[in-house]
Amino acid sequence: QVQLVESGGGLVQPGGSLRLSCAASGTIFRLAAMGWYRQAPGKQREWVASITSTGSTNYVDSVKGRFTISRDNAKKTVYLQMNSLKPEDTAVYYCTVRYSDLRYREYDAWGQGTQITVSS
Repeated sequence: QVQLVESGGGLVQPGGSLRLSCAASGTIFRLAAMGWYRQAPGKQREWVASITSTGSTNYVDSVKGRFTISRDNAKKTVYLQMNSLKPEDTAVYYCTVRYSDLRYREYDAWGQGTQITVSS
């Protein structure tokens, strides 16, 4: 069973920065796409950013130019560098990874979520 452990959340002032990490553990033959979602109070979970196994990245328009997603395959870790944070970035952030096992079956795993609060 694959587990994802997130870290790096917290309270930050508007304009500040935070870096989220998400480390995968367990039996993983291959890591495919990795990404981040967020869910603000009273809203649906929304996709924020993703990165393919070859390093191609995509972002939701609201974070382009402010957030950067990256990955370290050796550490089975995905990161989200968040700069110029705004109050509307306040949400619980979830990481997700798609991986395959030794039989090439694909699965999606989710982290437990980490709270980001942007407030003065």
